[in-house]
Amino acid sequence: MTDTTGPARRRADARRNEQALLDAAAAVFVAAGVEAPVRDIAAAAGVGVGTVYRHFPTRADLVVAVYRHQVEACAEAGPTHLAEAANPYAALTGWVDQFVDLLVTKHGLAAALRADSAQFDALHTYFVDRLVPVCARLLDAAATAGEIRADVDAYQLLRGVGNLCVGADSDPSYDARRLVGLLLDGLRVRT
Repeated sequence: MTDTTGPARRRADARRNEQALLDAAAAVFVAAGVEAPVRDIAAAAGVGVGTVYRHFPTRADLVVAVYRHQVEACAEAGPTHLAEAANPYAALTGWVDQFVDLLVTKHGLAAALRADSAQFDALHTYFVDRLVPVCARLLDAAATAGEIRADVDAYQLLRGVGNLCVGADSDPSYDARRLVGLLLDGLRVRT
């Protein structure tokens, strides 16, 4: 008979709880901002408030964990988009759409980490180090396929997408996705 209450099972349960917390917190942050009550995050995750604090003792800890979780998901999605999309350009646009979702979740991060600029700087470096190579790989594949211009720099593209997303914070009629779509369309090679 297998022991289902051992340390491995408890670690798996803890990872699932943490995953549920991160997913719930990301959704709550998008809906209500990073200052949303912890009880709302706990309710969305189906756990108690104490569980949230056990995993993430401070709001900044939670915000950083959500952000890292989202960056990892975005980074890991690049190869999946490339393998499953109809063509490299479709993979690029699908991944950039996911990147835009990440930027929406990021809203409010700077204010939440204002007191700890070292933590914020480290997070920015992590963001760049994880996502620029993924974007570069997608751009290279689309350029090699002759679908986009070959002179597009991944870092510059991510900065451009990020800048286009800024307007959505203060103007509900601002359509960042449409503008990002126009930017990506402008990369295409026309024959």
